[in-house]
Order: sequence, then structure tokens, then C-alpha cells
Amino acid sequence: MEQQLPITILIADDHPMFRDGVKQAISHDSQFVVLAAASDGEEALSFIKEHSPRIAVLDMNMPKMTGLQILKSVKALRLPTEIIFLTMFDDEEILNEAMDLGVKGYILKESAAVDIVAAVRSVALGGLYISPSLTGKLVARKECLSTFAQKNPGLEQLTKTERTILRFIAESKTSKEIAEKLFLSQKTIDNYRFKISEKLNLSGSYSLLKFALENKAML
Repeated sequence: MEQQLPITILIADDHPMFRDGVKQAISHDSQFVVLAAASDGEEALSFIKEHSPRIAVLDMNMPKMTGLQILKSVKALRLPTEIIFLTMFDDEEILNEAMDLGVKGYILKESAAVDIVAAVRSVALGGLYISPSLTGKLVARKECLSTFAQKNPGLEQLTKTERTILRFIAESKTSKEIAEKLFLSQKTIDNYRFKISEKLNLSGSYSLLKFALENKAML
């Protein structure tokens, strides 16, 4: 992908000193223009909606809205901004969820000073960037997903809509709640649930819910 200059950036973190440090590190490169620095999630999402920066560098845990909530909103609204997360924790489950949602960068705060410029460059070129110290978790993730797919071949038969519904089921949403989110009737969702159960070779009224809850991280 051709890199369009300048690369406009939003930084959001509720700790002023850390936020300023990230801004300073990024600003050393003349290709990058930091448009704003937000102190909470709602402020960050509002800025993204209004100004569409190329990249938003977000703390995972902020007041009012978390990084994950912002990412979900950005994807739901089909906004062009790509997201890079900053986090204190190398939690594998959160990393998996962020990757599934389409995050483009995932950086540990302890290595942000070293990683942030490389991460922004990579994401601006259409790539991904994960802190090198998390490489082992990415390898483990790929292996787990491969094993899970082999054990459950029916997953490959699911349509995009069926896969989306299965993820909603894993969040313990009812057919009514799923129907409202997808603008479909409850009866249509119930039919989808039946088809998903057939493809996954599941029987019994609670088997699909049990499967979804137990395998939430893999869906």
C-alpha cells in the first residue's frame, strides 16, 4: 500500500505524562501529525467521528469508554481510522478479542517508547504491528485456532451471518437481542440458530449456547 502523507494521528490516554511521552515520540518523525490528544474514551471516539484521523493510538483502559468499546464503534460505523492499542497487560484473552475485532496494532506500554513509531509506520502501510514480546502468544493463538478448526469442521460451513450470530450467542445475547442488532425478525434468528446447530452437529436446546460460551475466544 502506498503511504499517504502526512499520517494523521489521535492519541488517547488518561495519564497525561504517558500521553505526552507517546506524542513526543511520534512527533519526532516529520511524516506524522498528531491532530489531538484525548483523555478519555468518549472524547476519543467523538474526535474520530468528526476528523477521521488515519490512526488512533488508544489506551485499552480509559474512563467513559474502553479501547475495545471504541474499536467496536469504529467498526460498526465503518469509519476509516485504524486502531493501535496501548496496554499494561499481556493478557492473551484480551489480545485475541482485539485481533478478532480487527485491531491493527497492539503495544505493551512498557515498550511503547521503542515500538510506537514502528507500529504507526506499519499500520499506515496497511500492515499489523504487535509488540515483539507478544510473539509467543500470537503463535499459540494460531496453533489453538488451527486445532479448534480441525476439531470442529462444521465451522467452515457457517456463513458470515451465521458466524456473527454465533459470536452474539457467545455473549449470552437472546434471539430477540440479536434480532434487534441485525435488524431481522426473532423467528429468522431462531432459524439461523437451528441451521448453526445442524452444521456444528449439536443437538438439544442448550447445546449451542454451551458450545458458544465454552469456545468464545475461538469464535
